[in-house]
Amino acid sequence: MPAVMTNYADAVAVMPRGTRLSGDDISWEEYEDLLAAITDQPHFRISYDRGELEIMSTSSTHESWKVLFTHLLAILAEELNLNLYSLGSMTFKLPDFAQGVEPDDCFYIHRAAQIIGVEEIDLARDPGPELVVEIDLSSHSLDKFPIYANLGVEEVWRRNKRELEFYRHDGYGFQRVTQSELFPMLTSERLERFLLKGRQEGIVPMNRAFRVWVRAQQTK
Repeated sequence: MPAVMTNYADAVAVMPRGTRLSGDDISWEEYEDLLAAITDQPHFRISYDRGELEIMSTSSTHESWKVLFTHLLAILAEELNLNLYSLGSMTFKLPDFAQGVEPDDCFYIHRAAQIIGVEEIDLARDPGPELVVEIDLSSHSLDKFPIYANLGVEEVWRRNKRELEFYRHDGYGFQRVTQSELFPMLTSERLERFLLKGRQEGIVPMNRAFRVWVRAQQTK
């Protein structure tokens, strides 16, 4: 491994949880070397955009927010008779754009049938996820949006320190919106209420309340 990547790998080994490390003038080969060096450490998220490298070490708070989305999305899909498939924090590499990204979580909904059963995702053949979830306790996930655009992501749900934000790709870039098009009944404000319930009361009370609400929307 080149010396510069050895230095990054050593730095990553002692990174405290919830911190970030960035660098520039990093080659694609060096980026891939770093991915290989820390492949057995899943609490890191690495993004790469044309020489710019960012490494994040997730915190327990970060992870506790992330898991709430998984439960709520599973209920939504089940109640709306949709399929749902997650690739978690998979590394998506776009060598033609010199970009790579690891979302906090990602989901296939209408594209799920194209991915289920695929052992190795090939972005030259297989679609990217429709929905990405980012838990952003700083402001850095906004820097990933151009990568998500090239990946074909339709929506990004971003929970920052204060609130939940929905972003929708309009063909030119991601614009902040109040309502999801993937799940039209859902606004960011409404989903935030259930996320806070999960944080304050736990997963089971959150799930029960959310399922009741989703069913009520279908009878309107």
